Amino acid sequence: MNAILWMQSPKGDISYLQKFFLMYVGGRLPLHLQEDFCGTALLSVEWLHSDARRTAVGLDLDAEALNWCMENNMNKIGADVNSRISLFHGNVLQPLECRLVNLDPHEIIENIKIDDEGESKTSSLNSTIQGSPKAVCQTKLMKDTKLPARDIVCAFNYSCCCLHSRKELVLYFKHALNALSTKGGIFVMDLYGGSSSECELRMQRRFPNFTYTWEQAEFDIIQRKTRISLHFNLHKQHKKIRHAFSYSWRLWSLPEIKESLEEAGFRSVHFWIRNMPDSEEIRCMDGFPVGRDLKYEEVTSFQQQDSWNAYIVGVA
Repeated sequence: MNAILWMQSPKGDISYLQKFFLMYVGGRLPLHLQEDFCGTALLSVEWLHSDARRTAVGLDLDAEALNWCMENNMNKIGADVNSRISLFHGNVLQPLECRLVNLDPHEIIENIKIDDEGESKTSSLNSTIQGSPKAVCQTKLMKDTKLPARDIVCAFNYSCCCLHSRKELVLYFKHALNALSTKGGIFVMDLYGGSSSECELRMQRRFPNFTYTWEQAEFDIIQRKTRISLHFNLHKQHKKIRHAFSYSWRLWSLPEIKESLEEAGFRSVHFWIRNMPDSEEIRCMDGFPVGRDLKYEEVTSFQQQDSWNAYIVGVA
């Protein structure tokens, strides 16, 4: 799906998060963010920079991503900012059992390795954890950690597609709702779709130092599942990293997401959608695509396109 080929923008996401909060909750500024499926928590770190009162909670199942964050993101920000972010290692379906990460930069595990044949040794993000961050064994569980009630909970990079059953989806949405402030808050996720999202697809973006390939396997129309793989060709190093990331995804429809959010207890659900370039036009492109700054618009109906991207906002 070519939506992935567009550069993720933490600043852009945060701008929309603030807009959604002020539109649907209002009465105060959003200060407390929870980023589920946070990976390297780049969004959370960016969130903290614009206001000294802000806090962030990041939660992810992947130990290597959290370790990378501690080494490359958190140790490069000031102590005042570092003290306002809490990272947790564990499953979003059991958030209160997740463990606080408190790593020393000298204890970070090695980053991604590439073997002699250029194959990545990275595990897929939704695979069984092979290890844990080295400093989580004796740390607090989330349920034992004092955290401010969140104004916003978000799940980006299509992470909810990693949840394959409606039962899991509703359970996750209930946990997101429980984390939000009783004064009002929002849950925001992203989703992609369109006719090109339900077929085999391979697309590339070329940059000066590397080429990035998005590969979408055949789409099962009954289970609505596909496998997404991301490959990299590093030009200067003459190395190929195949399956640097690989995901088994259930591609949810917008009505399924809305019904699941309502079942979980959200009082209203809103869709913000923008068209994306047709996949046939950008199967291979250089740099950033033209029109990447097209704005999302709130809609109550939307005609099918080759490709679209959406924010879904659940209001507590």
